[in-house]
Amino acid sequence: MKINKMKILILAMVAGLIMATGCTASQTAKTAETAKVDTSWMFHDIVDAAFVKANIAVPMPENVILIDARPYKGKYVSGYIPGAVSIPLSHFDKNINLLPTDKNALLIYYCQGVKCKLSHKSAKKAEKLGYTNVKVYAKGYPEWISLKGNYGAFEAEHVAKLIADNNTVIVDARPLKTKFVKGHIPTAVSIPFSQFDTLKGKLPRDINTPIVFYCGGLKCRLSHKSAVKAIEMGYTNVKVFDKGYPEWKKMYGASKEAMQVTAGTVEGSIDIKRFKDILEKDPESILLIDVRDKDEFAKGSFKTAVNIPVEDLEPKIKDLSDKKPVVFVCSTGARSGEAFYMVKDVRESLKDVYYVEAEIDFKSDGTFVIKEPK
Repeated sequence: MKINKMKILILAMVAGLIMATGCTASQTAKTAETAKVDTSWMFHDIVDAAFVKANIAVPMPENVILIDARPYKGKYVSGYIPGAVSIPLSHFDKNINLLPTDKNALLIYYCQGVKCKLSHKSAKKAEKLGYTNVKVYAKGYPEWISLKGNYGAFEAEHVAKLIADNNTVIVDARPLKTKFVKGHIPTAVSIPFSQFDTLKGKLPRDINTPIVFYCGGLKCRLSHKSAVKAIEMGYTNVKVFDKGYPEWKKMYGASKEAMQVTAGTVEGSIDIKRFKDILEKDPESILLIDVRDKDEFAKGSFKTAVNIPVEDLEPKIKDLSDKKPVVFVCSTGARSGEAFYMVKDVRESLKDVYYVEAEIDFKSDGTFVIKEPK
């Protein structure tokens, strides 16, 4: 009898265990099902930071646009990926004109991280408009700014706030003589990129001090190169004002120094109309030197131009021909102006030297657009 009771007890325990296990398994399955993340809102083509970095540059490549889908006032103004255009999702339909006309252009959207839906929704809208090469950088600005060597950008109004708060060092990376002394952002320190290693002592001792570099606008690399050098030195809070002094001047006006000119024109600059005539009628009559970086030159320049990046120019000045006028060009007038003064300092006897004080859009098909300074 005792044996039978024992058997019954054991069977009951086994049955209970089976029921409990079955119940637990059922609950686990239900929990797993409940825990499934809804990804239906996500865009189908996700890219990482390496993809973004590989496809953006200064100036931004043709047919590539990096788009910040976050609110302008709340997010973009106070920090964005350099070169990004602000098209908040809420203003998408009003700003369609900011998108490229070429439907095959590369569009990269981002917002505030993996839980942010704004970039995904914007990408879907763009695809519905017929764009065929749309991507989403899902980890967005939070990841970008956290990655080693990366830095963010500010809008002019945020730079103005930083100046008012008086806790940030503003650095002008443009040439001193051709740009800085003729107009700069209030409180800015002049550290031309070409003299960075010599003048880096002007930077604050505390490597945690916020520093903002700027130069001649979205096509100017000087502020970006300076930012990279500062980061390599160990500075931890480095940003750029990528739209630079042209944007500042547009929003807040020129500083008094901007009115300083020589004989009605900028010292050393060639008359733009005359320059255009030479290009059209007799381009071989001048020694045209493009002082942009090699990769910029490779994407488009004047047909008769030779490439000597401004950082490599000084030791080659002694070999420049004096048989015809020397004219330096770049994309904004910053580096070409620096080249002009470099020649004046190193080889004063070379008299017939000029630079183009203008913004130049070089196209990959060999064409160009020269925009005269206002």
